[in-house]
Amino acid sequence: MSRFGRLATAMVTPFDAEGELDADAAVELARHLQSTGSEALVVAGTTGESPVLSDAEKIELWRAVASAVTIPVIAGSTTNDTAHSVALTKEAAETGAAAILAVTPYYNRPSQAGLTQHFSAVADVTSLPVLLYDIPIRTGRKIATDTMVRLARAHRNVIGVKDATADPAGTARLVAEAPPGFEVYSGDDSLTLPLLAIGAVGLVSVSAHWIGPELSEMINRFFAGDVEGAAQLNLDLIDLVAFQASDEAPNPMPAKAILRAMGLHVGQCRLPHGAAPGWLEERAEALLADLESRRASDRSQAASA
Repeated sequence: MSRFGRLATAMVTPFDAEGELDADAAVELARHLQSTGSEALVVAGTTGESPVLSDAEKIELWRAVASAVTIPVIAGSTTNDTAHSVALTKEAAETGAAAILAVTPYYNRPSQAGLTQHFSAVADVTSLPVLLYDIPIRTGRKIATDTMVRLARAHRNVIGVKDATADPAGTARLVAEAPPGFEVYSGDDSLTLPLLAIGAVGLVSVSAHWIGPELSEMINRFFAGDVEGAAQLNLDLIDLVAFQASDEAPNPMPAKAILRAMGLHVGQCRLPHGAAPGWLEERAEALLADLESRRASDRSQAASA
């Protein structure tokens, strides 16, 4: 089994009606995610609106969630400022977090040498496992395969990557060249099955907020050798996965909309995302109704089999 299981969720951060952090709602959400298939939680990552959280809020979140669940909490403790990332990573280690998610420094667009020094500085100040986060569409810079391999060989606690590069061929090369024990997790729900086929060990998901059981089943089918069944389930989930982001409603706006439709108290996004438009709320409710209908049909078919 992989270090963080086969399905982890990049958890949204709940806010109250005034836009303040709602730690109680975060605990409720974390427990819900654990009960619906999540085997680890990324807390205060991009989906958790990390750029608009204060350090104090991140620390409160990590501590509250880590004390409320029995699955690993992976703390999104890094920014595009190395000194800040080092300081916050030290803090994360004191909150009960089980690992660190280290995102590529965004906007700065450092060289590969700069990336190596940045990630090395983070890895050197903690004994926790460090999961790199490679998402060039948001950060403006890809972590080169050679850079990741060097980091994994130089730092025993650099143990894997959340891969959101949309480059399966590059991911296959990384899997082939990385040292033993280095784990690749899909960071793009829609590319999970292709990445599993080339050696990924699991998924760090957004859509697991609403289809955790289905994603778990798809991944488990694949590893059980039922590739055809996994592929069919992947096709069945395309619309449900695609809901998680669009140009008109970027992640995590849709995730929060469907969680509100589910009755979970997550609030709206903070600016610059802001409150969801009415059409997104309506679409979330329709999507949830369709999902519940599908589940009821599946239960009925299983009962009559």
